[in-house]
Amino acid sequence: MKDLYKDKNLRIIFAVTLMAIMGVSSIIPALPLMIKELEISPSSIGLVFTAFTLPGIIFAPLAGIFADRIGRKKILVPALLLFGAAGVSCYFAPDYKWLLGLRLIQGIGAASIGVINLTIIGDLFTGDDRIRAMGLNASVLSIGTAIFPALGGILAQINWQAPFLLAVIAIPLAWVVAFKLDNPEPTSKGAFMKYLREALNGMKNRQVIGLFAIFILTFIILYGPIITYLPILLNSRFDASPLMIGIVISSASFVTAIAASQMGRLLRIMTQTSMIALSAFAYAAAMVLLPESTSALWCIIPVCFFGLGQGLNLPNSMSMLTAIAPMEHRAIFMAINGMLLRVGQTIAPILMGLIYAGFGLDSVFYAGVVIAAITFIITLATLRGFKA
Repeated sequence: MKDLYKDKNLRIIFAVTLMAIMGVSSIIPALPLMIKELEISPSSIGLVFTAFTLPGIIFAPLAGIFADRIGRKKILVPALLLFGAAGVSCYFAPDYKWLLGLRLIQGIGAASIGVINLTIIGDLFTGDDRIRAMGLNASVLSIGTAIFPALGGILAQINWQAPFLLAVIAIPLAWVVAFKLDNPEPTSKGAFMKYLREALNGMKNRQVIGLFAIFILTFIILYGPIITYLPILLNSRFDASPLMIGIVISSASFVTAIAASQMGRLLRIMTQTSMIALSAFAYAAAMVLLPESTSALWCIIPVCFFGLGQGLNLPNSMSMLTAIAPMEHRAIFMAINGMLLRVGQTIAPILMGLIYAGFGLDSVFYAGVVIAAITFIITLATLRGFKA
């Protein structure tokens, strides 16, 4: 069994993956400060994420189509440059409207990054190596989601704008991708309508539809109760500082990293479908326990349950989808998935904001329990008996 983490191309993709999650995780600890400094309500702070994820609904499918037709790197490199430039510009936003506009532009770049990194892993590896590579990528992603909130919390102690400066890293990374990444590129040059028709027909099966639904529901939980309203719970109920908020949220990522990195061993004792089903129970446990926590530190326990769910869910779901998709259609498969993820990311703050406004903070987390239960049912109904 080869050491995949030594693969140069995979290490470059790991760096791209970190960019894909930086735009959200690094600014989470600054949310309470944004509410205060920008004089906005807690129910509208989610627009900082909505503006960032909304472009993905349109641009993720376009990125996938062009990545299949003209090549992965020709889309990824400009996306990294746009992400970096717009992200740094957020630091200089004079007011909330400008911030939302710049986040919208940054989200266009992020839409392509989040699609193509996983597509390239699917191109580079097959079989168990693909599952292991997805697990390692999820582990790196989780390390990033652990480091970025903590780093963002430190920077937010300076001012609420400072975490946006981290996006500058994407600019030199674009050069690395352009000149150092050796990845296979699709060779299909057939008629566009034929390509599109075949890709859409390939998505019309129970397993693909089930995976798409699982991704949407997972990201509603992530971007609703966890990313948007957990910081508010920690600040309003326990007077937690930005640094403490970053530490609590980061704790989930360490558990995710451990679980995802052990994907090869876990596959020996349970199926991929079983792991996704088990993740739904972990999500539900986190949602039940968070409103009952008695201090910011006690919140770490349910947050770790959430992290376990992510470690069991994401590597398996992603590897399943890339296994189903042929290389000449893989980017559009991942792009449609990316679009649906962004639908979940986009509607989650709005949906949970309405629940918060109507029923209070605790109800946001109890709504997460319902979503976790639906995820479990869909997993059993669509993925039982899956074979790559």
